[in-house]
Amino acid sequence: MKIFTGAQIRQIDGYTIEYEPINSINLMERASIAIMQAFVSLYSANCPVFIFAGPGNNGGDGIALARHLGLLGYNVKVYILKSENYSPDNLINIQRLGDQGVVNLSYVESPSDFPQISKNGILVDSLFGSGLTRSLSGVAKQLVDYLNDQKADRVAIDIPSGLFTESNPCPNENSVFRADLTITIQFPKLSFFFPENDQYVGKWNVVDIGLHPQAICEISSPYFLVDDEYVLDKFPRRNKFDHKGLRGHCLIIAGSHGMCGAAIISAKSCLMAGAGLVSVHVPQSGLSIVQQALPEAIVVTDTDLHFFTDSNLDKKYNAIAIGPGLGTHKRTIEGFRRFLQKVHCPLVIDADGLNIIAHVPELMELVPQNTIITPHVGEFNRLFGETNSGYGRLALAQEFATKYSIIIILKGAHTQIVFPSGQVYFNSTGNSAMATAGSGDSLTGIIVSLLGQGLKPINAAVLGVYLHGKAADLALDAKGGGSIIAGDISNALSLALGCFNSKFTKKYT
Repeated sequence: MKIFTGAQIRQIDGYTIEYEPINSINLMERASIAIMQAFVSLYSANCPVFIFAGPGNNGGDGIALARHLGLLGYNVKVYILKSENYSPDNLINIQRLGDQGVVNLSYVESPSDFPQISKNGILVDSLFGSGLTRSLSGVAKQLVDYLNDQKADRVAIDIPSGLFTESNPCPNENSVFRADLTITIQFPKLSFFFPENDQYVGKWNVVDIGLHPQAICEISSPYFLVDDEYVLDKFPRRNKFDHKGLRGHCLIIAGSHGMCGAAIISAKSCLMAGAGLVSVHVPQSGLSIVQQALPEAIVVTDTDLHFFTDSNLDKKYNAIAIGPGLGTHKRTIEGFRRFLQKVHCPLVIDADGLNIIAHVPELMELVPQNTIITPHVGEFNRLFGETNSGYGRLALAQEFATKYSIIIILKGAHTQIVFPSGQVYFNSTGNSAMATAGSGDSLTGIIVSLLGQGLKPINAAVLGVYLHGKAADLALDAKGGGSIIAGDISNALSLALGCFNSKFTKKYT
């Protein structure tokens, strides 16, 4: 799914109106019906509904929603910001609501007009939509601040009022409606994917209002949301006569004294994701640890007892990962430099591999093109510098992905996969229970496995992140929704892959 800017969404609206063709009031009616359907699937008519509408088309959506809810027996009250400039479609919906005569409508001119809100009520924000370009002020600001103080559930239509569609200040000192749920129209907004905005957006649902597919196809965007449909036919498929030699031989260079668990987690995930052979390079002290924990892996030992110091790449590997639990010993840093000078196959760098580069920045010049790096926010900041917002961090990732022709996987909720072209793919799988030791090591193993099986780096990055999150979702469900550890993710990879294999079979047979 493409993610568009606010300006592009208005362009798509206009294209739909012109070429479907449909007039704007009927398109608003279609949107309000879709919003109503999402709303009634979540909230019963036993709760009073308070809808706060602005003077523009976002307000028109809310007023139309009130009319539909009223016909369904909901106890709805509508409060419209007093203005001298209502949009034409807003005015039509005000008239329609009045003609219906079911829903009580009031105007808000000052704080004295703010209503009392019952605790079991539902607040609906349709004050300002994706066209907002400046911070709220006056009575609108006062109203949003008042609504945020209420104990009732809060729902935003399209985007919380006061939040900008793309870039927002961080910390945000503007008044922004704090939604528990955002019912957003046709596309998620870019600002939904940054952690500092979660407190405003809450959970979000996308409702399809049938905007013109031609416009959606033709208008370009660098931003995409990865879903089941996107990944369905992209995973490597096993053929009847395959053998392990055709499934890729991966090397994972990981582990140091006390940190060989990282090597085990990465290697197990690599195998579970389908690699034919996995070799694990560990210090001599890790030999028996890895051999006993993961007998399916080939163990290659370093010349050093406790640290990585050098690697033998004479054997032909299809893909290599380096970094988990590696440490940053000075001999490891020199070994890492020598490794970068001689590696010639698809590469994933994670964890201490990234920390070494941050410590010795000139090593970035040795990183091969199309290498996949997988930093979390702290590692990213050490590598490329700190920014004051998620939007700024993403822009910085795009800059450095392009500069070094690498793929940056910026880990977090809605992990961002940034290509050298500047395109960004946001992940849609995963959960907060993944914030556990070893989760990133598992991701590294999955990605190098997909590289070893022949996927191009950009596809291995996107599919690896998606599969990692899918396995974590299945693992959390199996555990009853409490918590998981990294090993649970590795163990759930077979189930996760099975989901796509079964869907592929159903779709193509």
